[in-house]
Amino acid sequence: MMISTRGRYALRVMVDLAEHHGGGFLPLKDVAQRQEISEKYLESIIKVLVRSGLLEGVRGKGGGYRLTRQPEQYTVGEILRLMEGSLSPVACLEQEPMQCPRAAQCRTLPMWKGLYQIVNEYFDGITLSDLMDNGTDGDDYVI
Repeated sequence: MMISTRGRYALRVMVDLAEHHGGGFLPLKDVAQRQEISEKYLESIIKVLVRSGLLEGVRGKGGGYRLTRQPEQYTVGEILRLMEGSLSPVACLEQEPMQCPRAAQCRTLPMWKGLYQIVNEYFDGITLSDLMDNGTDGDDYVI
């Protein structure tokens, strides 16, 4: 499994907004600058986060973006699944219900299911608040 740049950047943005939570709306330009991410690329990521309800945005003077919940209420898993579509290690686990004609005879399926469960439980056990507590004061972390 490989997490895309989009997924990693979404986490960085969410952590940045969590670190500045409570201070009102933050301009996208400031977040892009702190995270050293192209503002244009960040716009496409923010759009998905807003559409899903993880962030809210306001246009105009004093506008920007902010979290809709407290940092401890967001999990890394929910953010990555939103951006990546799935955390499944194999395509057959992405379909609900599973439609693989070989599922009944597949000797490796239980292994893939186990990995999928471990990955989801791991990422769902980490919150934005945890990531904030892990870092140092400043913007020198890399995801």
